[in-house]
Amino acid sequence: MQRVTITLDDDLMQELDALIETRGDQNRSEAIRDLVRTGLKEATRNSKGDEPCIGVLSYVYDHAARDLARRLTNSFHHHHDLTIASLHVHLDTENCLEVGILKGSMNEVQHFSDHITAERSVRHGSVQIIPLQGSED
Repeated sequence: MQRVTITLDDDLMQELDALIETRGDQNRSEAIRDLVRTGLKEATRNSKGDEPCIGVLSYVYDHAARDLARRLTNSFHHHHDLTIASLHVHLDTENCLEVGILKGSMNEVQHFSDHITAERSVRHGSVQIIPLQGSED
């Protein structure tokens, strides 16, 4: 194991300590190792944009927002080659949850997911990208 010395400003250190308390990490080193691993995975994913992947896109939106449901449906139809399956759930009188299972290159899946989650009245959205090659890492 290597020892590394880093300098963090006070605000960032407070955020790290709050995260450690919330997640229950044993110490700062453990938390920083986890964050570095996450960052490395993200950087690797971004550098392999044309590699195939599966994406799990989930988002919550206001179903009464003008024309939003139609725009979302049209987006999925225009990208039918990426969509494997979708699930629609009525959460309450105002909100719907949709989950789309996508398959394509990492760039295509990320770009499409960004487009969907950037729509006005999409309240929460995220995509989990799972590489198809090299997944044994």
